[in-house]
Amino acid sequence: MTDREKTQEIFGSIGESDMEAASNSYLMSVVTVIVGMPLPIINLITTLVFLFANKSRGYFVRWHCMQALMSQVLLFFMNMAGVIWTLILIFSENSQFSNTYAAYIVVVVLSNIVEFIATVYAAVRVRKGIHVEWWFFGNLTSMIVKK
Repeated sequence: MTDREKTQEIFGSIGESDMEAASNSYLMSVVTVIVGMPLPIINLITTLVFLFANKSRGYFVRWHCMQALMSQVLLFFMNMAGVIWTLILIFSENSQFSNTYAAYIVVVVLSNIVEFIATVYAAVRVRKGIHVEWWFFGNLTSMIVKK
C-alpha cells in the first residue's frame, strides 16, 4: 500500500485545495519563524489564526493545522524561556553567563532547526496528499481533532 493510499484510508478522499491548505499550515509556520524569530509569540499567534481560519475545512486540513500548532506551542515555551533568560543576563547586574545557559540555548537552537526541517518536509509531503504524523505531536493531534 502506498503512502497516498494509507492517507486516503485514514482521511478519505482529499481534494487539491485541502492538500494545499494543509501544506500551507506548515508553510505558515516556516514563514513566521523566519519573520518572528526574536518574538516567539508571533509564531504561535499566526499558526493559531491559520487554524481558526481553516476550522470549517475537512479533517485532513484541520488535523495538519493542529499538528503545526502543537509543535509551535512547545517551541513557544522553549523560545520564550530562552528569550527571558537572555534578557535577564543582559539587564541584571548579578547575572553571569553559565554553561547551563549555553547548553539551554544550544538545545533551543537545535530544536528550532529540527522543527524547521520537519515543517518543510511535512509541507512538501502533505502537499502531495501524503499524511505526515510527527512523533508525540501526531498522537496528541489525533486525540484533539475529531472527524
